[in-house]
Amino acid sequence: MTRIDAKFAELRAAGKKAFVSYIMAGDPDFDTSLEIVKGLPAAGVDIIELGLPFTDPMADGPTIQLAGQRALQGGMTLQRTLDMAAEFRKGDDTTPIVLMGYYNPIYNRGVDKFLVDAKAAGIDGLIVVDLPPEEDDELCIPAQKAGLNFIRLATPTTDDKRLPKVLTNTSGFVYYVSITGITGAAEAEATDVGPEVARIKSKTDLPVIVGFGINTPEKSRAIASVADGAVVGSAIVSRIAAGNSAPEILAFVKSLADGAHSV
Repeated sequence: MTRIDAKFAELRAAGKKAFVSYIMAGDPDFDTSLEIVKGLPAAGVDIIELGLPFTDPMADGPTIQLAGQRALQGGMTLQRTLDMAAEFRKGDDTTPIVLMGYYNPIYNRGVDKFLVDAKAAGIDGLIVVDLPPEEDDELCIPAQKAGLNFIRLATPTTDDKRLPKVLTNTSGFVYYVSITGITGAAEAEATDVGPEVARIKSKTDLPVIVGFGINTPEKSRAIASVADGAVVGSAIVSRIAAGNSAPEILAFVKSLADGAHSV
């Protein structure tokens, strides 16, 4: 059982929904980013989604693209991202960390070495958005064998024919993308999301967490009410970009977490 599995078991036992927070590693700089990440559990975050900076993201909107660029300009690398996770683990051995990124840096490092290093750093799961199920032998299956969850995205365009393929070899949870488009492009609507979550849950026992387009405590609550939890990224990252302090960022995160947990 991974930390992710254990966290969802704990939440189910408590009758609670999950709140997942996305942070780009190294934005605006390593120390500030680490301070924010360390503060997330106390702000109510159940699972940390740690962004791996990459030059050519395909799912990220302008807010997260710019965060990745700032992190890269500040010297952030795959190794430094793993270092950040390892530093976090010195004080927290229970909060799950999901590394979200793209395959190029992992491929460049070498899959076997990456998996050993990620596991040693305390990473619990991977979201690698440019590796479809047809490429499971590349990373997904080796990751599962190494004890890491491989989390897949489902979208509004994932029809009933495609869904079983997407769910094959997925573990930890299913990440449902609430909108057709990139992060931060539109707002999620519970009336649209609810039926889609139900459709996915009819095909899997995994928790379904919804992300993209959630930017207020009210929206976090509304989406959590029709899913197993909510993910917020761009709304948090935009406040980092605006120069808010770590305590200000964490106060905002707490309001979002409270929204999801109030269901």
